[in-house]
Amino acid sequence: MTSKQQSTYPKSTPDHLSITSPAGKAASLTMKYKSGADMRASLRTVQAGPAIDGTEFMLPIHGAFDPGSDASAPTPGSFAHKADIGGAYSFSSPDTPGMPAPSKKTAWDFLPDDWSVEIVDGDTAPAASSPCGYEAHVFTDALGVTRRVTTPPGFEPITQMESARLGIITPEMERVAEREPHLTAMQIRDEIAAGRLIIPANRAHLAKNLDPMAIGRASKTKVNANMGASPISSGTDQEVEKLQWAEKWGADTVMDLSTGGDLDACREAIIEHSTVPIGTVPIYSMIIGKKIEDLNRELILETLHKQAAQGVDYFTIHAGIKRAHLKYVKNRVIGIVSRGGSLLAKWMLVHNEENIMYTMWDEICMLMREHDVSFSIGDGLRPGGLADATDFAQLAELQVIAELTERAWKFGLQVMVEGPGHVPFDQIEYNAKLQRRLCHGAPFYVLGPLVTDVFPGYDHITSCIGATSIAYHGASMLCYVTPKEHLGLPKKGDVKEGCIAYKIAAHAADVALGIPGTRDWDDELTKARAALNWNKHFELAFDEDTARAYHDEDMDVDTDFCAMCGHDWCSVRISKEIQEFQSGKAEGFERGKPVKSAALTPEQQQILESRGYLPPEEIHKLASKTKKAVGAEGEKAACHSDYVDADEAIERQGEVLVQLNTAPAHGISSEDRLI
Repeated sequence: MTSKQQSTYPKSTPDHLSITSPAGKAASLTMKYKSGADMRASLRTVQAGPAIDGTEFMLPIHGAFDPGSDASAPTPGSFAHKADIGGAYSFSSPDTPGMPAPSKKTAWDFLPDDWSVEIVDGDTAPAASSPCGYEAHVFTDALGVTRRVTTPPGFEPITQMESARLGIITPEMERVAEREPHLTAMQIRDEIAAGRLIIPANRAHLAKNLDPMAIGRASKTKVNANMGASPISSGTDQEVEKLQWAEKWGADTVMDLSTGGDLDACREAIIEHSTVPIGTVPIYSMIIGKKIEDLNRELILETLHKQAAQGVDYFTIHAGIKRAHLKYVKNRVIGIVSRGGSLLAKWMLVHNEENIMYTMWDEICMLMREHDVSFSIGDGLRPGGLADATDFAQLAELQVIAELTERAWKFGLQVMVEGPGHVPFDQIEYNAKLQRRLCHGAPFYVLGPLVTDVFPGYDHITSCIGATSIAYHGASMLCYVTPKEHLGLPKKGDVKEGCIAYKIAAHAADVALGIPGTRDWDDELTKARAALNWNKHFELAFDEDTARAYHDEDMDVDTDFCAMCGHDWCSVRISKEIQEFQSGKAEGFERGKPVKSAALTPEQQQILESRGYLPPEEIHKLASKTKKAVGAEGEKAACHSDYVDADEAIERQGEVLVQLNTAPAHGISSEDRLI
């Protein structure tokens, strides 16, 4: 979170809501807030809407408070559900009829076999001991519920979930409470214990530069950025640079998906320089220089141990795809698009065995517990096109993922669940609500989803539309998509555009959900805009340099209008002049006397010179690479392949991830009888 996003909203949630709506009269909304020992109450009145055909329409207020912390915020409260931190509806959208209801179970229903828990009367709680030698841990949660948790003798918690289950508030939980002003450390502990929130924080990474953060529906929506070297592009230095660039533009976590170069060295460098959690897909490292057929138990455990010891905070493990699911892939338009999913499908068919990641799940859990590595359970059968969305393959895998979530919780591990990539807009809510039901509220981590397939080069836009929707309907973290998705390895410019698109999606969803303090930032910028205070406007913008450069491209003077309308047509300036309007009169936002803007910085000039960062002529140059092959003439852009000779090119192509026949579909053999 940047300083521009910090909120001073009190750590409070409404504890009372009443709405009265007598016929033909205005509705009254009464709210009470708690902040420590203090309680303040506010009375808001929402007028009925206009009469249409003789009918008065009331605003559909479902929420309990205005998402802006300023009592004078200009719009009614969020239409989302009333906040229910500690329950299944932490911050949630109203359910469209027919949507699956939340599960009645939580991680508390999936304790280790040698643990027990009981709800007790807090006034007469038993002593923290057991006659059979087991140890009892008694604590009261944020909702006033007192639990007595019994563990084996001498048990010491390692993971964040284990600590939460024993009532312990860790330093990491305290730090998250500082970064999430609307939550207390106690609430964060309770959400972790319920399995609805995770703090991905490997102990080895905590010893370096990791700044703990949270992923869950009670927290603000998070954004992940993918990066990684490939066999034919980039390297360690470039990936570290992309990491720092992603952090600058708001990435909350980063996944290293390298499939080429020195993977161990690249991963080590990324973890060393990262302040955000780092995730990996370990199967990539397992098969570099090998065939997928060679994958075995020893190789899996060796790779996981190495990466956990390095400090990887969460692993994507594709254990949900099973042999029985492959028959459902047969009629897909694009088959299996997950690299991990296709590789394991190939392994199952070659060995005629069940997915080795599934059969080894308990062993994997025990290894990850030693370092407190979190799970990101991979969706190996996610749809890669709209035609394959919400099909039998995807839903069958989700059911297995739910089982794996329950089993991981038994080991005290934190879990988030990965979600679909290409989903029509009308299917998004169902996908989110079904995951919420089957996985008992475990955080949902989604790629996009992309809501259309026909805009390659603009998939950061097609996907952030879906990302906004699924974040509103329940997703906790969004995996960004860059303009290069489906086309190539992203560069710095692509990383920036992907991050910004997804910060927009996450913030828009948080505002709609009514997370306290989230809209403060918007209201501050609106006041600056109303006052025509350009400097304040730029300072509050997420990308200050770009906003300032775009303004100064047309006008280098601080005027009381902009180049869009000019002086005589500026509605904001006119409103500001009308005495009864408050527009532009907010204290601290007055613009003062006009001044000439400072000269554009070299960086701002570069922004203007490269608007779109890939100008049309450069696109044509890139396209001419193909034209030349058929005898067409024309200038062509520089490319990696222009700087290597034929022998080196052959050598680099030999470093491909794995030697598979990918002709039929994504790593599935052409001889396979099913696929």
